[in-house]
Amino acid sequence: MTLAAPQPIQSDHDLSMFNSGRAALDDWLRQRARKNEISGASRTYVICEAARVVGYYCLASGSVENMRTPGKIRRNMPHPIPVMLLGRLAVDISRHGEGLGGALLKDAILRTLKAAEISGMRALLVHALDQTAARFYLHNGFVVSPINPLVLLLALDTARQALTSTSQ
Repeated sequence: MTLAAPQPIQSDHDLSMFNSGRAALDDWLRQRARKNEISGASRTYVICEAARVVGYYCLASGSVENMRTPGKIRRNMPHPIPVMLLGRLAVDISRHGEGLGGALLKDAILRTLKAAEISGMRALLVHALDQTAARFYLHNGFVVSPINPLVLLLALDTARQALTSTSQ
């Protein structure tokens, strides 16, 4: 079955069967995603098979203390540094191994770059749940925070350059 491109979460999306294998990610999707959407706390984007959600991520604006960022990101930046927070990213276990995680991350990066055109931000920041998740982000160009190995950042200029070079 064909998957829809990532889109904002809506009331008719079926969240009930989503199972990433990580209860915290599954519960957040079912219990918080729509509430956060309504309150404006975060924005959740989903990939669906028909109306069934098979992958999602959420974004929220934020900031990070300068000392928590690598030198390249903190150089010439105000305190604190404006960032986009990638709050969650998960794929249903029925779709693991199909590249959906990478596709969701690319969409999150593209949306972050678009947001950076109207509101200043320096990086995309993620708090990885564990070392496996951290390796996924490292493989995709993120760098580790100097004070926490599970906090990773992707400088937006690096993301922009990577996307430009892959589209040529």
